[in-house]
Amino acid sequence: MTIRSLPAIAAVLFTACAEAQVPSPVKVQLQSYVNGLPNVTDITHAGDERLFVALRNGTIRIINGDGQLLPNPFLTISVNSSSTEQGLLGLAFDPDYATNGYFYVNYIQNDNSTRIARYKVSDNDPNTADPNSAVTVLTVAQPFSNHNGGDLAFGPDGYLYISLGDGGSGGDPANNGQKMNTLLGKILRIDVSSLPYTIPPDNPFVGATGDTLPEIWASGLRNPWRFGFDRETGDMWIGDVGQNSWEEIDFWPADDHSGPNFGWRCYEGFANFSSGQCNEVGTVPPVRTHPTSQWCSIIGGRVYRGANYYRLVGRYLYTDYCDGKIHSLHRNDNLEWVPEQLTTTGGNGPSVIAENVHGELFVGYHHSANGRVMRLVDVCPMPQPTITVDGNVLTASAANGYVWFLDGQVIPGATEQSIEATTSGHYSVLADHGTDCKLMSQTVFHSSTGIAQAPTPGVQVGPVPAQDRLTVDGLVEGAAFVRLMDTAGRIQVDEHVNGAGTLVLDVSGLSAGSYVLKVLDKTGSELMHRVVSVVR
Repeated sequence: MTIRSLPAIAAVLFTACAEAQVPSPVKVQLQSYVNGLPNVTDITHAGDERLFVALRNGTIRIINGDGQLLPNPFLTISVNSSSTEQGLLGLAFDPDYATNGYFYVNYIQNDNSTRIARYKVSDNDPNTADPNSAVTVLTVAQPFSNHNGGDLAFGPDGYLYISLGDGGSGGDPANNGQKMNTLLGKILRIDVSSLPYTIPPDNPFVGATGDTLPEIWASGLRNPWRFGFDRETGDMWIGDVGQNSWEEIDFWPADDHSGPNFGWRCYEGFANFSSGQCNEVGTVPPVRTHPTSQWCSIIGGRVYRGANYYRLVGRYLYTDYCDGKIHSLHRNDNLEWVPEQLTTTGGNGPSVIAENVHGELFVGYHHSANGRVMRLVDVCPMPQPTITVDGNVLTASAANGYVWFLDGQVIPGATEQSIEATTSGHYSVLADHGTDCKLMSQTVFHSSTGIAQAPTPGVQVGPVPAQDRLTVDGLVEGAAFVRLMDTAGRIQVDEHVNGAGTLVLDVSGLSAGSYVLKVLDKTGSELMHRVVSVVR
């Protein structure tokens, strides 16, 4: 068909069909991957196709790249697992594991203390560790059997981060979360390039007066069971298990080593807990809370950065030990955190959400004696629809049905796979793949004369059109985010910046079309925006 004019009443004509003209909401499901793994506590990778699964009883098992559980353990450690919050709790592989063979574990010893130890892979078998290679990195006395934290991970800076709970009991009776002369209730940051360890020079409390410990990177945590880094941005996400009222998710941006205090025991979530003893200045509120009347122990997860499910990209996915439903958080254009529940049901006892080497997500379970690892997938796994242009003919990728849009409005009668367009504007298509699978394409700007744009004083953007790189030069003080969105408002690139300077955006993975480039300050206020185009 030929599009020569668009009646002003087009939107009205299609109002009755509005529900059919929007993409299906993002939903995920959990698929069985491997069974026979009792009491999973952690899952990680060593930079290859294998998954390494830590079990509470002190065993580490390997799932190979074909999804097969290897018969022999990678390593077995003697641990104290007499309490459900004890045992082998965390596992992390050195960034140079392929060269040095080192990996690190976080577990509870028979005297109830936390031990961080380094081990080495066997010289003869990549699927077996040397049990005699253990070197102690750090030990921390634990006054009670609960609230051990237990996670550890290497940050994008190459340093080892370790989470420790407040020491247990209930209500943090020693106020360890706020005391700076104890490692309890903290996230630590240490350099393990030489053992036992050294302190990174930019740790927030290096050189502090008094008895403040320099290992501390963040304080005010109750039981940070699982934390993790966004592999693309370096931002940290923390799931901090609550006391009696609130479970919380905490967030801290990359490259900021100013020593955040997340508030416990002054606050539980946003609510006062014992704030009469606390200095309110500088505490960091959570980005999301859930009531313990509905949740029991929040399980911090990961930001999806895999290649299989484009609708999940940039979302932080997390769950709850009792509820088991999968939830997500992502930022909208105003930098507000948008929560969504992505499953309607959940399995009992998830203990960890982790990623493989490709950024695909897996969920481990702790309850069952025949525990399991599940793979997390999008209910609608089809790739994003694409539009090809041949002269004035626009053709959508294959689907069962089509609804075309021009500048965000439905084009009456445009329901074929191909349309002929002579009106300049931003075209997109809603492709119907069946139940719960209506997907919106990226927007294509169709015009014989290109995109008109006025220069923006102070900030230079080029080249326009861009192919692989887009340089934003002349960023002013106060600039905090540079965001590139498609014309449907979906964020494609989101970069943190620190004021004036130059930022180079990688746009090699974007489809051809027009995009909106925005520069925002820390509050989310817009400093400038410009329409740019990407060509292929």
